Amino acid sequence: MLLDKEKIVLSSDNEHKITEIKEILKDLPVEIISKKDVNLSNINVDENLDTLEGNAHLKASAIKDKCAYSVIADDTGLFVNALNGEPGVHSARYAKSHDDVENRKLLIKNLRDEKDRRAYFKTVIVYIDSIGEEHIFEGICKGEITEKEIGNGGFGYDSIFLPKGFNRTFGEMSSDEKNLISHRSEAIKKFKDFLMKKYSDKIIY
Repeated sequence: MLLDKEKIVLSSDNEHKITEIKEILKDLPVEIISKKDVNLSNINVDENLDTLEGNAHLKASAIKDKCAYSVIADDTGLFVNALNGEPGVHSARYAKSHDDVENRKLLIKNLRDEKDRRAYFKTVIVYIDSIGEEHIFEGICKGEITEKEIGNGGFGYDSIFLPKGFNRTFGEMSSDEKNLISHRSEAIKKFKDFLMKKYSDKIIY
């Protein structure tokens, strides 16, 4: 068992993301808390940089500047080959607003005449510990964009993303199934490995 747990603020108000990350991290020697838990829900960052790493750093730093706890922030993008990497860092607001339905509609429209539907999700996590040291973890999931929405689960582009080697979209998978292969889970698993090494001398078996 672990003697003490490190509190880590997750820089997000997205309930789907919070639930997904907490589920993946549930066995870690940490306690994940939200921005709301530390009264910092009012902090909203203008994600105006052109890389996922840069935007994740902005979000983590904004929270870290206001609290003594460790912080993690992530940024995720969907990169489509035929669209020269679009929507990329603009995935959340591809249709000019934070609307998942409109984002999916626009992407399907922009790919309507394309045979190459290959794409990949990438997640970058920035972790700033309680003394200000920063570490970066990333995960990638390759796949392709379907011609129509399939499945009602997940969020974002899940219902139009078919991961490589599978015959079901993320939208057709349970959260447990998705968490075994997703870009975010890959990044978080790397983060988990890092934490387990960090706390190896404090764990009693």
